[in-house]
Amino acid sequence: MRVNKVIYIALAIFLGSFGVHKFYSGQKGLGILCLLFFWTGIPHIIAIIDAIITLFFRPADEDGNIAFN
Repeated sequence: MRVNKVIYIALAIFLGSFGVHKFYSGQKGLGILCLLFFWTGIPHIIAIIDAIITLFFRPADEDGNIAFN
């Protein structure tokens, strides 16, 4: 699945506690896991790390999209 890199990073930063960025990228299982544990704060820390990794290490195509398997 291909998603917009900027939208993915914004969702990870602002709504990462609830796994919205995972649902956006088609990773429903991880999104549900984030929803189950959002009260711990751990999913938000992981989402911030995921946003940083996406920003610096996942290359985007000419349309600004990144691919998820």
